Amino acid sequence: MDDKYAALRLKNQLCFPLYAVANMITRKYKPLLDNLDLTYTQYIVMMALWEEKKVNEKFLCEALCLKSNTMTPLLKKLEAKGLIEKTKDQSDERRLVITLTKTGEELQEKALCVPETIAQEFHLTREEAIALYRILYKMLDEEKARTANDKM
Repeated sequence: MDDKYAALRLKNQLCFPLYAVANMITRKYKPLLDNLDLTYTQYIVMMALWEEKKVNEKFLCEALCLKSNTMTPLLKKLEAKGLIEKTKDQSDERRLVITLTKTGEELQEKALCVPETIAQEFHLTREEAIALYRILYKMLDEEKARTANDKM
């Protein structure tokens, strides 16, 4: 018997396990990030800054798939914690430049345990983790390309 509603079953959805796992992962990060006095979104901003040291707000928004109206309060909170400094770009005052402070750089050392601790929470083989990473980034890259084409 053909079930015309099979496509609407929760177990047949790609979105549900992605949503549930994303929530689960964020919950697992919480106690680790509480020790750093960071939220998850503040943590990903800090990771981008630890890698780049000095960036503009537009770069952060694009790299982290966040909108400006999300990024602005995040940056204010990180600045209030003394982790970053915000300045106007001298060549274009409309652009905001974000730089790590000494305190922000020092936090990187404290955060070193986070990725390994999280990795131990999931019982994936190295091959499974690599395959999942590739699939997720393929989806992200395709969406970024589609969004970029829509803007043209």
